[in-house]
Amino acid sequence: MADPRGFLKVRDRALPKRRPVSVRIKDWKEVYEEQQLAELQQQAGRCMDCGIPFCHNGCPLGNLIPEWNDLAWKGDWPDAIERLHATNNFPEFTGRLCPAPCETACVLGISEPAVTIKQVELTTIEQAFEAGAVEPQLPTRLTGKTVAVIGSGPSGLAAAQQLTRAGHTVAVYERDDKPGGLMRYGIPEFKMEKAVLDRRLEQMMAEGTRFRCSTDVGGELTGSALRQRYDAVVLAIGATVRRGLPAPGHELNGVVQAMDFLPGANRAALGEQVEDQITAKDKHVVVIGGGDTGADCIGTSHRQGAASVTSLEIMPKPGEERAEANPWPTYPMLYRVASAHEEGGERVYAISTKEFLDDGNGNVKALRLVEVERKGSGFEEVEGSERELPADLVLLAMGFLGPQSEGLIEQLGVELDERTNVRRDADFMSSVPGVFVAGDAGRGQSLIVWAIAEGRAAARGVDAFLSGASDLPAPIAPTDRPLTV
Repeated sequence: MADPRGFLKVRDRALPKRRPVSVRIKDWKEVYEEQQLAELQQQAGRCMDCGIPFCHNGCPLGNLIPEWNDLAWKGDWPDAIERLHATNNFPEFTGRLCPAPCETACVLGISEPAVTIKQVELTTIEQAFEAGAVEPQLPTRLTGKTVAVIGSGPSGLAAAQQLTRAGHTVAVYERDDKPGGLMRYGIPEFKMEKAVLDRRLEQMMAEGTRFRCSTDVGGELTGSALRQRYDAVVLAIGATVRRGLPAPGHELNGVVQAMDFLPGANRAALGEQVEDQITAKDKHVVVIGGGDTGADCIGTSHRQGAASVTSLEIMPKPGEERAEANPWPTYPMLYRVASAHEEGGERVYAISTKEFLDDGNGNVKALRLVEVERKGSGFEEVEGSERELPADLVLLAMGFLGPQSEGLIEQLGVELDERTNVRRDADFMSSVPGVFVAGDAGRGQSLIVWAIAEGRAAARGVDAFLSGASDLPAPIAPTDRPLTV
């Protein structure tokens, strides 16, 4: 185990410092400074190597957290990355983008600040890349079987890498011009620079995975053509149907979905020319939705030079401590301050938008708001609390409802469940033999760690379907496990 008395000797939790706000909002680089390796190893030594490590319960991948905490503490980075890669194809993604449910399930977190598991994970993979230890893993034999993976987000990439290494010939289809899904065009540079994504894609291409970008599957490439060309298909198309806000005036110019705003901003940040880009420069920006996508919109708006940024959330402000309904080791709904929130703006809770107001020329000029109180499963307006909030740009960051059913899903004829997700069995196969589903398309909107876990699980199902059996690892990703984050 790590230092047997480490959690007694080092009581404080230490993370990398964020770059000063005045500096980082002038560029698109990641917000964190580098942490001293000795400090990181000291933090890893706080792991107690519990008899029952509840961090496993918090992690859908089944990451071997106490093992690589111990190895990191000792400075044994080669063995640490071997144990980390045993369960997670892309720790450099999760180490930056996952909200770390493993840490909220940490046993030490019952009475002390939890172990900095996520940062140990990120440091381990970065040490491996720096040492040249992340090399292509070529299959020992080819099976002659072909697989199409539709979608190049984290679930699609995980499935593709596992299946390529198993010896199948894998093609990943992506409708954008470059692979990566929301990790490329939805996640801002300040959260994960795209060079991090590209170096992993280079490894996958060297292993033999093929990428077919700028391809409209379900359009130019139909579902029937896909089935004829490949022995198996993996649907990793995400949950892309956006949740709207059908209040009066929602059709006004300036009321924009977050995913119509962020991709153009990401392209521009990378130096690309973006026609008709939606920008926050010199505008009063209102972001509706208090999740990660909303925070991405806030940070992006600051960097573009917004005049003001206000974030609206219909739910009441979370508390600083766990509520009784969120006992350890469940994921607690706490008040959190992301890097984007540090950079300015106002966060308003328990508020609902009643109307988008017109400036007389078809553009939004303000929102008519009302305070609300939670009553049972719904909300009631607070009498006399209506007010107007000036707005030139309103960004809807309210989440997603499910996968797009028009086109490919209809053509394949797969069944949907009551939540309009693609129905699948315990092997992640849909109602159509040979068609599998992984990630948000089958689970609903969820976390990157779940996407990778499901991509790995679907790969095992595909491998068993094509080969009669599978030696691929079976990650912890049951289809009936409730979403805890």
